[in-house]
Amino acid sequence: MSNENFAYDIILTPIITEKSTNMSSLNKITFKVSKTASKKLIKKSIEKLYKVNVIKINTINAKDRFKIVRGKLAKKSGYKKAIITLKEGQSIDIAAGV
Repeated sequence: MSNENFAYDIILTPIITEKSTNMSSLNKITFKVSKTASKKLIKKSIEKLYKVNVIKINTINAKDRFKIVRGKLAKKSGYKKAIITLKEGQSIDIAAGV
């Protein structure tokens, strides 16, 4: 497995919500990442894929949830998201996709 493919395994998708769009004015971008990814791996992957300098990374683990779907109990799997702070003056074009 090449290093670039490994970076794509770590960074899954950008999270595009109203809150994350407002954070882009503060040089912060939100991504859904692999559950097993560490902050160091996330930083290396972002810097390799987008060629930007990462200052800080905050990670959040969203827990599994149970919902009732059509009268039966169903499990909605959790995920891990990373909020990445970029160096001043740099940005990532999220509309281009991962």
